[in-house]
Amino acid sequence: MSFVKQLAGETVIYGISNILSRIVFFIFLTGYLTRIFKDQTQYGIHQDLYAYMALLLIIFTYRMETAYFRMGSEKDAENKAFYSALTSILVTTIFLSGIMYIFRSQLASLLQYANKGIYVIYMILIIALDALAAIPFARLRLQNRPLRFAFIKVINVFVIIFFVLFFLEFCPYMINRGYPFFSKIYSPDRQIDLVIIANIISSGVVLVLLVPLIFKTPYEFDGRMLRKMFVYLLPLVIVSLAATFNQSFSVPLLKYLLPEGKDANLSAAGVYAAGAKLALIMNLFTQAFTYAAEPFFFKRAKDHNAQETYADVAQAFSLTASLAMLGILLYLDNVIIYLIGPIYRSGVYVVPILLLAYWFLGLYYNFSLWYKIKDKTHIGAFISVGGALVTLLVTATLIPKYGSIAMAWATCACYLFMTITSYLTGSHYYPVPYQMKKMALYLFLVLAFYGVNELVKYYTDPGFWMEFLYSTTLFGFFLLIIYRMDKKQILAWIGQK
Repeated sequence: MSFVKQLAGETVIYGISNILSRIVFFIFLTGYLTRIFKDQTQYGIHQDLYAYMALLLIIFTYRMETAYFRMGSEKDAENKAFYSALTSILVTTIFLSGIMYIFRSQLASLLQYANKGIYVIYMILIIALDALAAIPFARLRLQNRPLRFAFIKVINVFVIIFFVLFFLEFCPYMINRGYPFFSKIYSPDRQIDLVIIANIISSGVVLVLLVPLIFKTPYEFDGRMLRKMFVYLLPLVIVSLAATFNQSFSVPLLKYLLPEGKDANLSAAGVYAAGAKLALIMNLFTQAFTYAAEPFFFKRAKDHNAQETYADVAQAFSLTASLAMLGILLYLDNVIIYLIGPIYRSGVYVVPILLLAYWFLGLYYNFSLWYKIKDKTHIGAFISVGGALVTLLVTATLIPKYGSIAMAWATCACYLFMTITSYLTGSHYYPVPYQMKKMALYLFLVLAFYGVNELVKYYTDPGFWMEFLYSTTLFGFFLLIIYRMDKKQILAWIGQK
């Protein structure tokens, strides 16, 4: 079986679980909440808090899962790497959670949520539970157990769905039917709190499900190995902090940089975030690929034809990402836009820009593998920090003048910079024969087909069904061109030739 086919299979399994978990945040915490939250500021607050949680989770886990992949891939080292990493995460999680709890009021004020120390407590609970689950999840990935991984992720999905609906639908229903007990749980001004509490419960359930995996083998702690892990991962912490800043900090940046007051800025940021979620449909595939690819790359690093395999994987990824990108663009205005609430649909203008950004991001994940394999993680840190500086420079310069759209262009500029820089440095330290012309052609065709689709809509103003039919015809024509152009390569990828 071809390596590309094997990786694709694992990506599909990881993708199902990852997509389902993100669908909760998309349908229930985007589509659903953009209909429940009539005030756009509420959704802005929700996205703002989750942006900080994403950054704090990196601090709590400090990329220990990647160090575990690196050390645990060596012969007879998996158990020692697992327990050394898990012990370290447990100790630091207790310490960091305690610090945040002590200074919860000050942190809430710093985030411009004075007298809302409870927000910080919510953040502590979610981050601590997710941090403790990180290494057991990584073990499932390293041991090639994607089905178990997917099962737990799906359970997580259903727990969130259940409690979001219980809090925001069932409780108000019972209150209206004359059961005042449920008013102790639900009130309209606690909607944000209840959504986050549902997340806390689901994170707790996930950790409980992972506990048997922790105690399945004898405890083996290796202090020397842990020191090697820290030497390896410290640059990756910088990489991840910068990457998370680039991916998740659009709402906080808009909150601080837009020229209006805090509430107006959060309202605009909420509209932007809702529109940006539509582009994340494509990014779900990129994240699923990353879950499967990281352990895959480490395990293939010593193969004699590793570089050729990585080149095939990058080309296959760019083709699949191009298909996803074009599909979203062609059906954006007549299908996908209805996934979010009406008062948030004005944010759809950022989707094409962000889709381009996520295409580059996926390519960067492929190009950046070299510095992990060659233990040059400090170079990866420089690249990611450079990307963060590009984001800051563009946003600080353009957001006050041009508004939210500058955030989307900043994201695109950041990922383009990181992609180019990673490719150029990788060409020096770990040359891989990437099919750059072919990958660029995929992107060109996507943009050309999208341009034709927009021109037709502009000059003909078709109705819903004619637009849907025309978009489908264009997408089918694109598939035909790709198949005719790369038939032999595609058959080789799927193991048919």
